[in-house]
Amino acid sequence: MPTTQIPSRMAIRGHPLHPALVHFPVAALIGLIGSDLAFLWTADVFWARASLWLAGVGAIGGCLAGLVGMLDLLAVRRIRRLVSGWSHGLLAIMLLSLASLNWSLRLQHVSDSIFPWGLYLSLLSGLLIAVTGYLGGQLVYEYAVGVDIDGAQNRDTRP
Repeated sequence: MPTTQIPSRMAIRGHPLHPALVHFPVAALIGLIGSDLAFLWTADVFWARASLWLAGVGAIGGCLAGLVGMLDLLAVRRIRRLVSGWSHGLLAIMLLSLASLNWSLRLQHVSDSIFPWGLYLSLLSGLLIAVTGYLGGQLVYEYAVGVDIDGAQNRDTRP
């Protein structure tokens, strides 16, 4: 574990907001792959509507989480110095662009847009989530971005 921490400016009582906000859009975009495949397997319009909602939650929620992450990147000089911080941010922008495109395709043609382009964009988004998440984990576990090391050490030493 790193010995120095890089505090987040976008935090509430020491708890960084970006990692808290990113879980719902990530879950929605991963679930989108499953709902797309379920629609292709069953041809049930329920799955097409579920995909539309998941794409929307992923795109809108991702934009909110990305905005908070971008503010942290721009506000904290030590984060700006990290290549993995910029790489994480750039891949997140690409991911949000794909998610927004995927959602906008589905708004007009809920079930017609799933194959092939909707599924392709969903799978590509899933791949980008894996790489972007890896870089986000690197920021936390290798550089202690948003981690309260002192508070964790104090909690570990209490009886």
